[in-house]
Parts: sequence; C-alpha cells; structure tokens
Amino acid sequence: MLLLGAACPAVAADGEPDRDFTIEDPRITESSGLAASRLHPGVYWTHNDSDDGPYVFAVDSRTGRTVATVTMRGIGEPRDVEGISIGPDGDIYVGDIGDNLDGTWNHVWIYRFPEPKTLRDTAVTATQYDVQYADGPRNAESLMVHPKTGRVYIASKNENGGGLYEGPGKLTTGSMNVFRRVDEVPWVTDGAFSPDGRSLALRSYFSARVYAFENGRLGESRAVAAPFQRQAESVTYTADGTALMFGSEGTRSGVVRVDVEGGGKPDEPGGSGGTGDGQEQGKPSGNGSPGQGGSAGQEDDGKGSVGLGAVIIIGVGALWFALRRKRGRGQG
Repeated sequence: MLLLGAACPAVAADGEPDRDFTIEDPRITESSGLAASRLHPGVYWTHNDSDDGPYVFAVDSRTGRTVATVTMRGIGEPRDVEGISIGPDGDIYVGDIGDNLDGTWNHVWIYRFPEPKTLRDTAVTATQYDVQYADGPRNAESLMVHPKTGRVYIASKNENGGGLYEGPGKLTTGSMNVFRRVDEVPWVTDGAFSPDGRSLALRSYFSARVYAFENGRLGESRAVAAPFQRQAESVTYTADGTALMFGSEGTRSGVVRVDVEGGGKPDEPGGSGGTGDGQEQGKPSGNGSPGQGGSAGQEDDGKGSVGLGAVIIIGVGALWFALRRKRGRGQG
C-alpha cells in the first residue's frame, strides 16, 4: 500500500498545456469526471463525487490550479455527480447519475449550462433534466455528449459488464427523458467521444479501450495503454483529439496524458478511429512510473514479470478499497 500511495501524483508540465498535471485545489478531493474546454485551451472542467454541492471547477493543465469555480443554481441538491461532457452547442453537461446500490433512485439528473466565456468564479442558472432507463434503475459513472449530433449517452457500471444507453434526440424539461440500451460495454468508470465523434473511449480501473462509433453504435475496438492510478475515475480527449487525459480521485490527484497512436485533428480521416486489430495503442507521456504514465495493460515480454506482479497485487488492493469505499457511502 506504500507503493500504491507513492504512485499517485503526476508532475505538472512547465507551462505547457495538455500534459501531465496535478490538481492542486484542496477542495477537489474526488475528481470523478474530466472535459476539455472548447473555449479555453489547456483548461479542463472537473467536479467532485457526491456530497460536495453544485460546483464545477476549471483547472489549468499548465499549473494544475483552479482558474474558475462555477456554482449551479436552479437545480436540486446533487446526489452523486459522476460525469461531465461538453456538447457541440458549447454547453457543459453534468451527470448526477451515480447509484452505488444499483436501483436506489428511480430517476437521475443531468444538469446543463453554457461554458463560461470568461474564467472567473461565477454562479449560473442550469437546466435540470430528469432521466430514467427503459430497463430500470442502475448505477452509472459515464456521461458522454456526441460532439456532432448533441445526443447524450450514458454507460452503466456493473461488475458483470454494463450497457451503453442512448438518450432522446433532444433532452426536454417537464417530462422524463428515457434512455434506451443500445449496446453492451465492459465495467467502465468514465467515457469520452473524440472531437470528431468517430471514436468513443471507455476506461475502467485497470484498462481502457477506444471503439469506433458510427450511427450511434459501437464498432471495432483497440486497447489503449491506460496508466495505473490509485483510483482510476475519469477520461477525456484533448481538444485536438491527439491524446487522452486520464484522471483519478484523491487529494492532489494526477492527470496523465496518453498519446493516441494515429490520432489526428478533428474531422481528419482515421484521426481517432479504432484499428480493429485488438492491439494496445497509445503511449503515456510521463516517465513510465505508475503515477506518471506507466501502463497497467501492456503485454509481458518475459522481462520485468516481478514488476508486473507487483502492479497486479497493488491494483487488486486498490480496487478492493475503492469498492468498499463506494459501497460504504451508500448513495455517495
């Protein structure tokens, strides 16, 4: 467990955006989602898990410091905020979709507000949408807004695998928004569309995959060299689509950049699409240590098996403590 603790912090880059960084704000202790700003290069929006209130934070990847705190008004008391995404309209969508008892809530919520043009502490009036699943309540931590169609997707979380749920063409207030299961997914803690909308990245505690995405359905996939983190929670693409940023919970939690092999700028053919060969792609930008970009998913070439075994042991311990912590909080 000492090794586990030492593996967490990432080192902020020297003034360069979209590189490994540490979230410095002492208020952000349970960063559960990430979304790359569309208006402010190098800035990432995040939020705490449950019991924190209606707050969203803008963190500058150049320094790891919070440059804006947004307080959402006009909504109920958030229960278990787990995901965040930005739509093609420039609005920020916040998913109050967690349900650690897999059926406690007969509905969940999505909050929406325009991304602020100026980075400063502010209060905004957010729109609140009521959400139900067509096949009954479930736990979820992944909210993804398609960057071209604006349709909202949720990936449920279950030890035996979850589902990808598609929302209505347009979310509405005053009535229930029913999300319908359209595909199967593994156990995921977060997901994100590439800026061109052709790929969907899904991560779990120990791995990540990028799926080709077309006509609202998952296609071929490839593994991505996800970093090993203390409690792997979040993922987002950089604004240019050339890399994935992986985040975790905890005080001074690290965010690790993983370059996407073959990643291109939005709308370039094949920029972020899956290769379908099942091979692991991507390269962490850190120095290879677990907390700074080391992969927990690379194949063993016969060397360093002791190190791989240590990572597995530590990983099992991390998962056990994470599950105990999540379930012990009840609704949290």
